[in-house]
Amino acid sequence: MIDYPNIDPVAIEIGPLAVHWYGIMYLIGFAGAYVLGNYRAKRSEGAWSQEQVSDMIFYGAMGVILGGRIGYAFFYQFDRLLAEPLSILRVWEGGMSFHGGLIGVILAMVLFARKYKKHFVDVMDFLAPLVPIGLGTGRLGNFIGGELWGRQTDVSWAMIFPTDPLQLARHPSQLYQFALEGVLLFSILWLISRTPKPRYLVSASFLAFYGLFRIFVEFFREPDSHIGYIAFGWLTQGQLLSVPMVLAGLALIIYSLQKQQISQPLATKK
Repeated sequence: MIDYPNIDPVAIEIGPLAVHWYGIMYLIGFAGAYVLGNYRAKRSEGAWSQEQVSDMIFYGAMGVILGGRIGYAFFYQFDRLLAEPLSILRVWEGGMSFHGGLIGVILAMVLFARKYKKHFVDVMDFLAPLVPIGLGTGRLGNFIGGELWGRQTDVSWAMIFPTDPLQLARHPSQLYQFALEGVLLFSILWLISRTPKPRYLVSASFLAFYGLFRIFVEFFREPDSHIGYIAFGWLTQGQLLSVPMVLAGLALIIYSLQKQQISQPLATKK
């Protein structure tokens, strides 16, 4: 077993003001996406500008925050939402959903595409390789905060999280997600998007690979205590929400390879 580093989740505290590492990780994720987006824009032969990248990150941030919070209330606390509709505003209590954030980002990019008169899928193909940066830093934030830990295990790298009331040796599933949803997913999407690809292919690959990685890692992650397993004694809410992503991603990959219509913003210089 490995000792949990037990990092103080509060990074900076000045009087009543407390800045948590989780929030800092969000900022690092958005900043990383901005830097990488500008790098891609400079190599897009004029298809993208720095102003457009800045707006995209702003729209995306609003989509993540609003969609993530609303999605958590609907997907994971629906009974409470019905009983206490205003609970959705209690952001200080925590609770963000990736799948809700994804829906929020998609809606935000619809508005962004209309503003700049771009093809919606071209926008999503440009954005997709930037997203794993935030996913990875977010999972590091979960790890530092000692939340969303894994299931009980006897593997040699198991950890006991101080926030766990049962104090069991568990999978550090946040780090698994960092490696898969952050590092590996970024590597895959970056390699795919380095040269011109058919429209839909990059964003479809994001859907398919993220869905597969999330379904896999859910076998090691402890399900939400108030939900538990949805069916069969192993199916979790995260897996159930990820299945449509995989199916949609695979369908769009097939469609993309058949159509072979190049997404203009991905026509990058080597």
